[in-house]
Amino acid sequence: MVVTKEIVWGGRPLSIEVGRWAKQATGSAVVRYGGTTVLCTVVAGAKPASDDDFFPLTVNYIEKFYAAGKIPGGFVKREGRPSERETLVSRLIDRPIRPLFHKNFRNETQVVCTVLSFDGTNESDIISIVGTSAALAVSGLPFLSTIAAVRIGYENGEFILNPPVGHTSELDLVMAASKDGILMVESGARELSEGQMLAALKFGHEACQPVIDMIDSISRECAKSEWSIAEDNPLRAEAIQIIQKNYNDRIAEAYRGATKHDRNESLAKLKEAVISEITEDARFSSELVEQAFFDSCSLFVREKILSTGHRIDERGTKDIRPISIDVGVLPGVHGTAVFMRGETQVLAVTTLGTAQDEQVIDGLINEYSESFLLHYNFPPFSVGEIGRLGAPGRREIGHGRLAWRAVSPVLPPKQDFPYTVRVVSEVLSCNGSSSMATVCGASLSMMDAGVPIKSAVAGIAMGLILSDDRYEILSDIMGEEDHLGDMDFKVAGTREGITALQMDIKVTGVTFEIMEKALQQARDGRIFILDEMAKVLPTAREQLSQYAPKMVTFAVPRDKIREIIGSGGKVIRGIIEQTGAKVDIDDDGNIAVAAKNSEALNAAVQMINEIAFDPEVGAIYSATVVKITEFGAFVRYYGAREGLVHISEMSEERVEKVSDVMQEGDTISVKYLGMDNKGRAKLTMKFKR
Repeated sequence: MVVTKEIVWGGRPLSIEVGRWAKQATGSAVVRYGGTTVLCTVVAGAKPASDDDFFPLTVNYIEKFYAAGKIPGGFVKREGRPSERETLVSRLIDRPIRPLFHKNFRNETQVVCTVLSFDGTNESDIISIVGTSAALAVSGLPFLSTIAAVRIGYENGEFILNPPVGHTSELDLVMAASKDGILMVESGARELSEGQMLAALKFGHEACQPVIDMIDSISRECAKSEWSIAEDNPLRAEAIQIIQKNYNDRIAEAYRGATKHDRNESLAKLKEAVISEITEDARFSSELVEQAFFDSCSLFVREKILSTGHRIDERGTKDIRPISIDVGVLPGVHGTAVFMRGETQVLAVTTLGTAQDEQVIDGLINEYSESFLLHYNFPPFSVGEIGRLGAPGRREIGHGRLAWRAVSPVLPPKQDFPYTVRVVSEVLSCNGSSSMATVCGASLSMMDAGVPIKSAVAGIAMGLILSDDRYEILSDIMGEEDHLGDMDFKVAGTREGITALQMDIKVTGVTFEIMEKALQQARDGRIFILDEMAKVLPTAREQLSQYAPKMVTFAVPRDKIREIIGSGGKVIRGIIEQTGAKVDIDDDGNIAVAAKNSEALNAAVQMINEIAFDPEVGAIYSATVVKITEFGAFVRYYGAREGLVHISEMSEERVEKVSDVMQEGDTISVKYLGMDNKGRAKLTMKFKR
């Protein structure tokens, strides 16, 4: 059965069609927004993959180059490994749908969203979430709530629904929501206030409702039969009761450990004892008791917070862990900072480069270059584990992009600071919120390098414990609180406002009242962290690092570009080879010259100026004698220019023979008098030295 629904959404037609394509998938939908089309499919295995608590969900977002009428660049002319954008959008789809599957559903599930056409105006990421929701709605899988997604911009005091590709404003916010509330937020902003961000979330939630209604309408017409789900195991509930009755005091004692390592070690020993004792009753398997032990620990931590307002480490709900900061810790690099909050420690290193170091990005939209790069690395030793080292995973790409989004609004304009900036965050130790520590470290390391950023940026991760009508908002959450809590809410910004916000909610009952309190509590925490950062490095250093390349930018006449480059790039290559400098020139005649030292920089600039600009009348230049004649000497001055010094211009006294004054190869000083009526340079040696 083919069902198609269409609405006008944000001034453009949005249609969803099910039942025509990919019929062997468990569920599929084709979403069209303007001229952008995405096929979304979901397939689930027939049997549960395992008995443990892990849900094996995989989400893949794929951009086909043909969607934009392009052929992939490079030697291999087909799509290969996922691009950074494809990885980020895959995470964007995964985050709101994962918590909405029934808790007892453990079948291996794969979502694939394929961009089939792209009109250059309408984004494919938000309609991929919409299409995934539609495919799940008709699949019969135990998906608990229909969702939709929107992108929100903000300009001139007004919110913009689904701004076109390439549109820039004070806000770029992507969010997914159900009828009951918001499930996921990913945003960058130009120092917007907490009130403005909350208003944007409300605007976006309302904008999702027509799409949710359309998907529900399709589901009522053609959804497949619902899958049966295993009932809760009553033995698990019984095991939880036994553990709470007999072991709660020992769980409390284990959580009194001073560090994550101490707590984990104590809990691991206690778990072994609990499993050994309870499995003496043959009804209980070790796997079931292990799951019940985790549930009991979760209930203990949550109840302690809700009942006492104290957390695992006895902090209050608003308290920030101790902070320590060091800058300039590595010799020879351009800028460094080590930021440590609690047991989370990040080393951030800034490197400055030239336009040749920019990242070229190719995808469905036109190729472009990025001059600010932020790379996040999370080695296994940071959590005391042994693991494989290789290409960055989805988590590393996602956390790096979040930090990039937080810091980029404070960077100086390209015309004022022409450097390419790369920040690398090395997570040395982690117990919660390494991405927000990366924001703090990146800000400090750029300031240490002398990058004139507008202001420092700090980030904080917030959590939530929610039970019926009781809740507590937690500032600066640790890893355990992130794992056991109901919300992961990361906020980054300056003293003036928010620059990035990321939110994932595991429940559907989070009200806007809770969000408002969380935003305000996050602001208080952010200001506290900024104060701590200012004690170490209040502003960017006035001078760039001595190890950073020296750079100067200037403009030359556009009609001189060809001469500077030379035939086949011969001239500009010669300048680079002779001086060792890097030279970049664009079509408008803007030139950036960079070198390791001032001598090489000045030499390259002089060589370019000698090509691009005429000598100054009345200026004195060094010249080399290249040929002697009876009537004068031909000399090379001001770069490759040549001119004649007539014998009468060689001295105030009469000169009988040119060779009495100079020889070929001699270096002399000449004064430039301009050009004669035949276009020849007039040079003289008759001036006061």
